[in-house]
Amino acid sequence: MQKHFSPYIFGFFIALGGALLARWLNSPLPWLIGPLLATAITSMLSAPTKSHDYFRRAGQWVIGTSLGLYFTPHTVQAVISYWPYIVLSLAFTLLLSGFNTAALYRWGQVDFKTAWFAGAVGGASEMANLAARYNARIDSVASSHSVRVLIVVMIIPFAYKFLDIHGNTQSPITLAYQFSYSGLALLIVLTLLAIYIFQKLNIPNAWVQAPLLVTLLLTSNEIHLTHLSPTIQSLGQLFIGWSLGSKYGPDFFSRAPRYLTVSALVSVAALVLSAGFAYLLFLMSDIPLSTLILSISPGGIAEMTITAKVLMLGVPIVTAFHVARMVFVIIVAQPCYKLLSPYFEK
Repeated sequence: MQKHFSPYIFGFFIALGGALLARWLNSPLPWLIGPLLATAITSMLSAPTKSHDYFRRAGQWVIGTSLGLYFTPHTVQAVISYWPYIVLSLAFTLLLSGFNTAALYRWGQVDFKTAWFAGAVGGASEMANLAARYNARIDSVASSHSVRVLIVVMIIPFAYKFLDIHGNTQSPITLAYQFSYSGLALLIVLTLLAIYIFQKLNIPNAWVQAPLLVTLLLTSNEIHLTHLSPTIQSLGQLFIGWSLGSKYGPDFFSRAPRYLTVSALVSVAALVLSAGFAYLLFLMSDIPLSTLILSISPGGIAEMTITAKVLMLGVPIVTAFHVARMVFVIIVAQPCYKLLSPYFEK
């Protein structure tokens, strides 16, 4: 029994150590990037850093629930007010994902299914789950998304600081609800029931989408059962980072240099293209360019909303764009792959 659990215990402490080290180094998103890098490195060194599927699901639940809690009435109003631009951004997301896929497939020396799920501008955990379902290279998918997030998180905040770009608190998202154990218990029951229904209906990524839908409906109707404490959110990020990092294998490094280089160049190109499209939307709308760049950028919702909150730049708008994109990518990634794969996998 002890031998059975030891890889998970060792893996957890490796992930926790990576998070604490990243936090000490003042790294962006330390509770996600730290465990991912620490687990990936030790996994490539053949260390037993396994992560059970239960931990991954718990992390997905935290992400889905925390995203739903952003859907305050302010965010709903932003979605309604700016829905034409959000729809245009979704079309751009599909084109950008196609660009990423083509570049990774052409120069990254990976098969189409790996390139598709690695190039999709969506959450790493959701794309890694789909990659696993279709037997793609999960380590390559995870590494591509981690490189993209790292590049976006490192470039945008420092560029905004250098250019002295910041906003005000006209319409911030406030998540300062009281933490309640009874409210958390009720929220867990409701979301688990929704997850069960989603799984019965074969809806993909049920552990993300079902909690998101439940908390979205509650929060948008100003029903606040509880908020997720920073400890719970950090633990959820740790589980996701641990899960992604544990997918790396000892053979990854021998193939990684070229692929990671291509992923980094593609991520920079995607960021430039996103900024260009944000400028087009800026000419069409009354949304500030600095807010649009955060809204369109190929970073994740957590990273970009945190950046928006720190810089006080249209947090509800940024959240609305990224939530819509995440749901859109989760919905279309699988059918688009099924549509395109016969032409590329011959």
